[in-house]
Amino acid sequence: MSDDSLTISYPSESRAVLSFKGSWTLRDVSFDWQGVIQELTDRRGLEAISLDTGRLVRWDSQFLSLVLHLHDFAHQRDLQLDTEGLPEGVRRLLKLAQDVPERKGARRRAQSYSWLYRIGAMTLKAWRESVLFTRFAGELTLSLLRLFSGRANFRAIDFLHFLQAAGPEALPIVSLIGVLVGAVLAFVGAIQLQMFGAEIYVANLVGLGSVREMGAMMTAIIMAGRTGSAYAAQLGTMQVNNEIDALKTFGISVVDFLVLPRFLALLIMLPFLTLWADMLAILGGLMVGVWVLDISLIEYLIQTRESMGWGDLAVGTVKSVLFAIVIAMSGCLRGLQSGRNSSAVGHATTSAMVTAILLIVIWDAISTLIFNQLGI
Repeated sequence: MSDDSLTISYPSESRAVLSFKGSWTLRDVSFDWQGVIQELTDRRGLEAISLDTGRLVRWDSQFLSLVLHLHDFAHQRDLQLDTEGLPEGVRRLLKLAQDVPERKGARRRAQSYSWLYRIGAMTLKAWRESVLFTRFAGELTLSLLRLFSGRANFRAIDFLHFLQAAGPEALPIVSLIGVLVGAVLAFVGAIQLQMFGAEIYVANLVGLGSVREMGAMMTAIIMAGRTGSAYAAQLGTMQVNNEIDALKTFGISVVDFLVLPRFLALLIMLPFLTLWADMLAILGGLMVGVWVLDISLIEYLIQTRESMGWGDLAVGTVKSVLFAIVIAMSGCLRGLQSGRNSSAVGHATTSAMVTAILLIVIWDAISTLIFNQLGI
């Protein structure tokens, strides 16, 4: 095994030498411990492990953690671990860790937290997340102000690319879900309305349900899984490749250059996608009404038109704007918070989607209550 920081060589059949190079700190190196263990385990006839730190420049708890893992591995396999090549500070810390053994059952007791502790920990985590989102919203607002004053710095070609990704490329999946949502609403309503001979009111149910609620929410959930998670993956990968650090080094605002074009693209496209989904949902309900319930086409269209007003359309559009804001913010924030390895990018992507969907449901409930109180 060989990479930039760690090389494993075998001068003999029974001895492995682990050579460390460069800076072994939490910030600089993330080693694949499972890969090291797997290679040493697969080596037949291994009896001793030596450590070569002649080219080690800096180290911290990251390096010490690896040495402790190696010590435990050697102890379990009855292998000899030669620590003479370690720096003096590492040997002292290693001796200290061995001289003070872990108290029996300490980990089990430490993890058996009370329900009150868990509630408090969840509350503090929710508070910290709220603070982070509020701070990020403030930075994004300042970026928008810089855009209006002509001082925001991002490439027009990037903005056009994000517009295409968040709009035309999302049409197929949004169209499919829109038709299916309308058809499902019609089927569900028909089962109950047929009991009273009121099948015609399926048009009211599908029209109002799609325009005010389901069209905006289903489109937003699709875009959270499709576009919001893509934003997190893109920015997380840039974190891994140190591209974001490079932008900061050149004095380029990360929010202006990376976040703002993504935010604007989704903010512009999601309301149009919602209107498109509303239209297709009505079409899906119409197909069920005409082909299954034997309602005439003209009668269904007239009933749909009479059941909806411009206020209902405005409610769905306003909700889609709110959803676009939370999806873009969730995806970009989680991507910027990503760690510097592949697993961290995956975690950031999942976290972005979960956060966006949670906020979509919360804001949908809040906005529905507000509109009902206002009589809209």
